[in-house]
Amino acid sequence: MTDIAVDAVPAPAAAPISAEAAVPRIVTLDIVRGVAIMGILAMNIVAFAMPFQAYMNPTAYGMESSADLASWAFSFIFVDGKMRGLFSFLFGASTLLVIERAKAGGLSPARVHYARMLWLLVFGLIHFYFIWFGDILALYAQTGLILFFFRKLSVRALVRWGVGLVLVQTALFAAAAAWAYYLSHAAALPPDQAEAWRSMQEGFVPLTGRALAQELALYQGPYAGLIHERLIDNLGKPFTGTPLFLAETLGYMLLGMAALKSGFFGGDWAMARYRKWALVCLGIGVPVYAALAFLLVRQGFATENIFLYSIAATTPVRPVMVVGIAALVILLTRGGGPLVARIAAAGRAAFTNYLGTSILMTTLFYGYGVGLHGTMSRIELWLPVIAMWALMLLWSKPWLERFRYGPFEWLWRSLARGRLEPMRK
Repeated sequence: MTDIAVDAVPAPAAAPISAEAAVPRIVTLDIVRGVAIMGILAMNIVAFAMPFQAYMNPTAYGMESSADLASWAFSFIFVDGKMRGLFSFLFGASTLLVIERAKAGGLSPARVHYARMLWLLVFGLIHFYFIWFGDILALYAQTGLILFFFRKLSVRALVRWGVGLVLVQTALFAAAAAWAYYLSHAAALPPDQAEAWRSMQEGFVPLTGRALAQELALYQGPYAGLIHERLIDNLGKPFTGTPLFLAETLGYMLLGMAALKSGFFGGDWAMARYRKWALVCLGIGVPVYAALAFLLVRQGFATENIFLYSIAATTPVRPVMVVGIAALVILLTRGGGPLVARIAAAGRAAFTNYLGTSILMTTLFYGYGVGLHGTMSRIELWLPVIAMWALMLLWSKPWLERFRYGPFEWLWRSLARGRLEPMRK
């Protein structure tokens, strides 16, 4: 599963005063979310700006220099999958907070939770069909329908379930990698297997000639063409991919619940404990990811290698990296400061920042806007990424000093509650 769509689920909207007093807002959670909402764009930018094949295969498009290769390697080791994983962790933790706040406010936790998931699904479908194909909100909403039943488990039970589901996902991806290896090395394939192999390669092999021209024309063309492609050609996509990624997504959410219940996401641990977890987890994850990046470069980005090294082999290591990154963020931001306050504000308005990023980036790269799709190399894409980071940090804090929620957070909360929530402080 990629970071697309990535990606980014907001902090739970504030509950009534009595519930907030019982279950106060966790600033550490906002800070980690702020880092994640900024980091997710560093990977998603490729899918905004280039043919999708470049997302998993850097040689498919935009690889013009050694700097482009270095940019891919950095993103592969530190960003790709980690930000999606971190957001899934945070979604689980936020869901648990919403449930606790509903109980503290005398509301039905089930009604509050499922109303939120229903409207999140609506937001996700609108996002996918009318803004950007890389939506993750629909997947989160569907997974959230199951997540509710795990809310009362202990930390140990949540970790066991989470790890077990990640192992299930690993087995699924390992089977896909083995199938890809078989198909790629077979001397001759029957028609059905040949078609299966062609389908597997579609998302990874570089586009050339007419296929590339059609792809660029679609995204540099009018808005109507994109809507037709999503509503006609990919109408069921927000649902058909869910079974493939459900185990991992649910596993991450359960691990996020465990991280909240254990005090990890609350910033309650001693500094030495966070330091130990950061060193151990990153000490395991970074070398593994670096080795996989080396193998991909050395052996080439053939489809079977991408399945093996980039998809299957990373799955059991990714949650280790997620925990290590979260621990490191908590360590580095423990002292607070103006920048940390702005990052926390970006995290509080993560839903608005996520959807706003999609709106601005598609306007920048698609034909109905500036039309830069397919015109920039991988290293050059850091320019719009840094500009968007600056925008997130600039607007979020002053807005939240005047208003209770970000604009889309307010809309989501009002729809889920069935009434207009107060906006101004």
